[in-house]
Amino acid sequence: MKFDDAIRLVQLSYEVAQSQYGRLASPHEGYAVILEELDELKAEVWKKRPNRNFGAMRTEAAHVAAMALRFIVELT
Repeated sequence: MKFDDAIRLVQLSYEVAQSQYGRLASPHEGYAVILEELDELKAEVWKKRPNRNFGAMRTEAAHVAAMALRFIVELT
Protein backbone atom coordinates (compact mmCIF):
# COMPACT_ATOMS: atom_id res chain seq x y z
CA MET A 1 0.00 0.00 0.00
CA LYS A 2 1.27 3.45 -0.86
CA PHE A 3 1.68 6.12 1.82
CA ASP A 4 -1.04 8.34 0.33
CA ASP A 5 -3.46 5.42 0.25
CA ALA A 6 -2.71 4.65 3.90
CA ILE A 7 -3.33 8.27 4.87
CA ARG A 8 -6.66 8.22 3.03
CA LEU A 9 -7.63 5.02 4.87
CA VAL A 10 -6.82 6.65 8.23
CA GLN A 11 -8.73 9.80 7.24
CA LEU A 12 -11.77 7.77 6.22
CA SER A 13 -11.67 5.86 9.53
CA TYR A 14 -11.40 9.18 11.37
CA GLU A 15 -14.36 10.69 9.54
CA VAL A 16 -16.57 7.63 9.99
CA ALA A 17 -15.85 7.43 13.72
CA GLN A 18 -16.44 11.15 14.18
CA SER A 19 -19.74 11.06 12.31
CA GLN A 20 -20.99 7.97 14.15
CA TYR A 21 -19.85 8.82 17.67
CA GLY A 22 -19.25 12.57 17.79
CA ARG A 23 -16.38 14.12 19.70
CA LEU A 24 -14.49 12.30 22.40
CA ALA A 25 -15.80 13.35 25.81
CA SER A 26 -12.58 13.10 27.81
CA PRO A 27 -8.97 11.91 27.72
CA HIS A 28 -10.14 8.77 29.53
CA GLU A 29 -12.62 7.98 26.76
CA GLY A 30 -9.98 8.72 24.12
CA TYR A 31 -7.52 6.36 25.77
CA ALA A 32 -10.20 3.65 26.08
CA VAL A 33 -11.12 3.95 22.40
CA ILE A 34 -7.46 3.72 21.33
CA LEU A 35 -6.98 0.71 23.60
CA GLU A 36 -10.07 -1.01 22.19
CA GLU A 37 -8.80 -0.54 18.64
CA LEU A 38 -5.34 -1.74 19.65
CA ASP A 39 -6.88 -4.87 21.17
CA GLU A 40 -8.70 -5.51 17.90
CA LEU A 41 -5.42 -5.16 15.99
CA LYS A 42 -3.74 -7.49 18.48
CA ALA A 43 -6.45 -10.11 17.93
CA GLU A 44 -5.78 -10.03 14.17
CA VAL A 45 -2.00 -10.13 14.53
CA TRP A 46 -1.99 -12.99 17.02
CA LYS A 47 -4.00 -15.32 14.83
CA LYS A 48 -2.17 -18.40 13.64
CA ARG A 49 -0.31 -17.72 10.43
CA PRO A 50 -2.76 -19.56 8.10
CA ASN A 51 -5.68 -17.59 9.57
CA ARG A 52 -4.11 -14.15 9.33
CA ASN A 53 -5.87 -11.59 7.21
CA PHE A 54 -3.56 -8.75 6.24
CA GLY A 55 -6.47 -6.65 5.01
CA ALA A 56 -8.09 -6.90 8.45
CA MET A 57 -4.75 -6.03 10.09
CA ARG A 58 -4.41 -2.99 7.84
CA THR A 59 -7.94 -1.86 8.68
CA GLU A 60 -7.40 -2.24 12.43
CA ALA A 61 -4.06 -0.41 12.23
CA ALA A 62 -5.85 2.43 10.41
CA HIS A 63 -8.43 2.51 13.19
CA VAL A 64 -5.67 2.79 15.81
CA ALA A 65 -4.08 5.67 13.89
CA ALA A 66 -7.42 7.40 13.36
CA MET A 67 -8.31 7.21 17.04
CA ALA A 68 -4.88 8.56 17.99
CA LEU A 69 -5.51 11.48 15.63
CA ARG A 70 -8.93 12.05 17.19
CA PHE A 71 -7.24 12.19 20.59
CA ILE A 72 -4.74 14.76 19.34
CA VAL A 73 -7.31 16.91 17.51
CA GLU A 74 -10.23 16.74 19.92
CA LEU A 75 -8.60 16.61 23.32
CA THR A 76 -5.40 18.66 23.19
